[in-house]
Amino acid sequence: MRVRITYDCDVLVIGGGIVGLSTAYAITRAAPGTRVTVLEKEPGPARHQTGRNSGVIHSGIYYRPGSLKARYAVRGAAEMVKFCAEYGIPHAVTGKLIVATDRAELPRLHALVQRGRENGIPVRELGASQIAEYEPEVRGLAAIHVGTTGICDFVAVARQLAHGSGAEIRYGTRVVRVDRRPERGVAVLTAAGDVVRGRVLVNCAGLQCDDIARLSGDDPDMRIVPFRGEYYELARPELVRGLVYPVPDPAFPFLGVHLTRGIDGGVHVGPNAVPALAREGYGWGTVRPRELGTTLAWPGSWQIARRHWRYGAGELRRSLSKRAFTEAVGRLLPGVSESDLVPTAAGVRAQAVLRDGTLVDDFLIREGPRTVHVLNAPSPAATASLPIGREVARRALSAL
Repeated sequence: MRVRITYDCDVLVIGGGIVGLSTAYAITRAAPGTRVTVLEKEPGPARHQTGRNSGVIHSGIYYRPGSLKARYAVRGAAEMVKFCAEYGIPHAVTGKLIVATDRAELPRLHALVQRGRENGIPVRELGASQIAEYEPEVRGLAAIHVGTTGICDFVAVARQLAHGSGAEIRYGTRVVRVDRRPERGVAVLTAAGDVVRGRVLVNCAGLQCDDIARLSGDDPDMRIVPFRGEYYELARPELVRGLVYPVPDPAFPFLGVHLTRGIDGGVHVGPNAVPALAREGYGWGTVRPRELGTTLAWPGSWQIARRHWRYGAGELRRSLSKRAFTEAVGRLLPGVSESDLVPTAAGVRAQAVLRDGTLVDDFLIREGPRTVHVLNAPSPAATASLPIGREVARRALSAL
């Protein structure tokens, strides 16, 4: 006798950040009538990576031509501006400067110009004297101006996606077990003891995505290694008009300490990038031994430490010393002082690391039987969330 299963939904999404909510939104837009349930362990949406970044709509200039990051960021930036305008969400297209302060950075700056043009992004090259047209207090040897960069309120975007999706969204619901049966579907057990059944599972759990993948029976062959980014707020926001970035090191997915005038008018300074002692370790005092043990047991973590200890030592110094952090900012903004920097909320980047220590530099989406896993979606995932959501939705609907 065939057992009839009662499903709570067609697609079960774990994770109520901007990528999970964009996925729910895309599913119901592409296939009206599809029942979607989103499970989020926090009491509201966008409490981690989405709600703790600098609010920048990235242009896509940094990313390898043809990569998902490049394609989705360029497309996503334009779509995000349109989405914000349509729903009255605070945003602005401000443009930004990427500034070289050392001669060794000039070839990398020129390479960014070429990369921007390959990605279809308009770029203006500036000499030292032209920087003041945009940022009178900023100093550098040369710079480029990227006109399509902007800012917005990503938490408000996430709320609108949640509302517009028509999905059932259960906040305060933490998943503790996943039972996947390829011939039937997926059932999850929550910390409250409830069972939720769906035909397909979509894993958008961010900092916990590798754990969810393993719970569902898929070996992702990567681990999330959390990096905390610490921010300050500028006590004299009049020093910065818009967005100012250093030339990034191409060996790392981090953009360096930058200056960002947010939608509220305040200026964020940061972030650095130091190992977090917990997946949600927003300060040195937050230590979770099991999570730290998982990070230390992963061979890739030790490979990173071995290869990049000098870079890491510099980041650690800037974390522990406000003077060192101020010196880093002062390369771009000579007029800044320690008293200008006021500590504010930190964020944690969910960085996927392979077994050999490779930092995954593109978005990573993998599939298993009745599952779709988003395994690497740090910055610029908020910018690119609408195209990412459509791609994940396409895969989930195919699995149905």
